[in-house]
Amino acid sequence: VQLQASGGGLAQAGGSLRLSCVASGRTFGNYNMGWFRQAPGKEREFAGHITWGHSTYYADSVKGRFTISRDNAKNTVYLQMNRLKPEDTAVYYCAASNSLRLGSMTRVGDYDYWGQGTQVTVSS
Repeated sequence: VQLQASGGGLAQAGGSLRLSCVASGRTFGNYNMGWFRQAPGKEREFAGHITWGHSTYYADSVKGRFTISRDNAKNTVYLQMNRLKPEDTAVYYCAASNSLRLGSMTRVGDYDYWGQGTQVTVSS
């Protein structure tokens, strides 16, 4: 599976961005898909994920502001980010997991494939 993330850029605090991640392969609908982010000097951290069954889970830091969705017909997962804050500044990565687990998957090691990342910068 190859993942291509896009949609990053510069936004003002309080603004919105939508990230997209397109996956190769014909079994996209079977994957659990996650979004992580990594700020300079920090470890990669979980932002949210959507299961193959369309259940969603979010980190407390983004809950209520970010929304994950998927379009299996387009092999694409989205991260809608609203009410952005300067602390949301990071490189955002999408990830895919072969696991059919339906529970929360918040660890980097839970995922098998990673995209290249897209930079999100939020100015105050």
